[in-house]
Amino acid sequence: MMRKVPMTVNGAEKLRQELQFLKTVERPRITNAIAEARAHGDLKENAEYHAAREQQSFVEGRILEIESKLSSSQVIDITQIENTGKVIFGSTVSLINVQSQEEMSYKLVGEDEADVQAKMISVTSPIARAMVGKFIGDIIQVQTPEGVIEYEIVEVEHI
Repeated sequence: MMRKVPMTVNGAEKLRQELQFLKTVERPRITNAIAEARAHGDLKENAEYHAAREQQSFVEGRILEIESKLSSSQVIDITQIENTGKVIFGSTVSLINVQSQEEMSYKLVGEDEADVQAKMISVTSPIARAMVGKFIGDIIQVQTPEGVIEYEIVEVEHI
């Protein structure tokens, strides 16, 4: 049996939108470009034809990749899960660095959704792995290149 990969509702929606765009906009555009390039005759010397074929290959590969990701995903709507103060996939966790008192907040998401700038970290990242299963008030230790850093979990939100 294939392992289901957790994904947020938002992450699944973004993939569905990209899939829709590739199938309804990009695929027909490339098919037309190939037909047009073919009409220009000799395909061996035809750069437009080869470029269009390359794009087609990329788009078809991406379509298969997205379909595969969606079929193997388990979409989790964190807003529908009771908040017990325990850190789970999809929760947004506020932490304080015990030493520096610096505050930070991260949403735990699937690997494909991770975006550090948007404060969304992969559930498989070291800091997320240290948090999962812990509760508000717990101190976690995270191994970093600079050494072990301690964080206190101050808030767990299901947003």
